[in-house]
Amino acid sequence: MSEGETRAGRFAGTALDRLPVRGALAAVAAVAGNVALLVAANAIGVAPGFRPLAVPPVAFLSVAGVVGATVVYWFLRRRSSKPARTFRRVAGGVLVVSFLPDVALLFVDEAATVAGVVVLMAMHVVVAAACVALLPGEPR
Repeated sequence: MSEGETRAGRFAGTALDRLPVRGALAAVAAVAGNVALLVAANAIGVAPGFRPLAVPPVAFLSVAGVVGATVVYWFLRRRSSKPARTFRRVAGGVLVVSFLPDVALLFVDEAATVAGVVVLMAMHVVVAAACVALLPGEPR
């Protein structure tokens, strides 16, 4: 059976066989990872006063990223013969592009610091890792 024919691979026959469930798990993992990263960054004073480093925007944007990735994977499952492989490639490209607005914050937000922006970039990596690990449901 090809990768395109397997719907959930290692999750076949379980509740995790459904993409929305895996998307929800990815959202929980992304938010938990990013809030932990945020707490650590704020504990050491990475960027005091830098509003993007607060729980509400971090949680909201983490979930938004996972929802977007889930929609992309859903689409790829219907259009690609190798959706997991294609998704990993798309996710890598989107991850790199997602760093650009963070870098721009250095020029438009007086409270932004290089360390604060690096933390935001790390948060993008957390979301991408959760999505790449959990959404496909097929072994690599």
